Amino acid sequence: MTFIETLHNAWSTRNSLLCVGLDPDPAKFPAHLRGRDDAIFEFCAAIADATADLVCCFKPQIAYFAARRAEEQLEALIAHIHEKHPGVPVILDAKRGDIGSTAEQYAVEAFERFRADAITVNPYMGRDSVEPYLAYPDKGVILLCRTSNPGGSDLQFLDVGGEKLYERVARLVARDWNTTGQCALVVGATFPAEIARVREITGDLPLLVPGIGAQGGDIEATVRAGRTAAGTGLMINSSRAILYAGKGEDYADAARQAALATRDAINRYR
Repeated sequence: MTFIETLHNAWSTRNSLLCVGLDPDPAKFPAHLRGRDDAIFEFCAAIADATADLVCCFKPQIAYFAARRAEEQLEALIAHIHEKHPGVPVILDAKRGDIGSTAEQYAVEAFERFRADAITVNPYMGRDSVEPYLAYPDKGVILLCRTSNPGGSDLQFLDVGGEKLYERVARLVARDWNTTGQCALVVGATFPAEIARVREITGDLPLLVPGIGAQGGDIEATVRAGRTAAGTGLMINSSRAILYAGKGEDYADAARQAALATRDAINRYR
């Protein structure tokens, strides 16, 4: 199945719009994992195993692996998720954005080396910088639109011909770039009014929504603003609040309880 098909299936079969972000920080790991060469893999794999039936996708952030020379552990983690939890797609959060020839290499990295099901991409350089990812029709391409950080307004709120830049991005992706039906958008939970505006522009296009949990986004406002008529359409990401819910050897069980509470909170407003 394609990324989009797998995502739709996960929304239904797992009754979940929750995405768990895998942002491993060894300084926050339980004591029994510290100093192990495979600590990043073991930490993330245990979280994935404990929460897979509660989520619609996982989202490892590549910087947390690359900064610690742990790319091989990232490869192993994605392979582990695909083997043990084949119905759960994996989004590589890399926010790549470069000219076409370089983007081709980033696409190879994401889809052939790491074997991710989707990747986050920065659309600032235009369609030709996105096309190398679209050349993999079974993969997802998730483009930054209205990000959750306060500084996102510096550019995303600029007026471009009577509409804001983030609105132009949403319109371009939904109308012109999504010819193969594999695109989605990133819209932050900290801006529910903009989530609603993007949903209005794009119809049922899937939205990846970071910003709940540690970043303070409101779950009810997020779901009400972004859900489709079918009560789906969202991948609502939580990372730190789930990953570090526990500090001891039972950290995976604590993560499961946090994920369960978050999923149920989301479902109350679907």
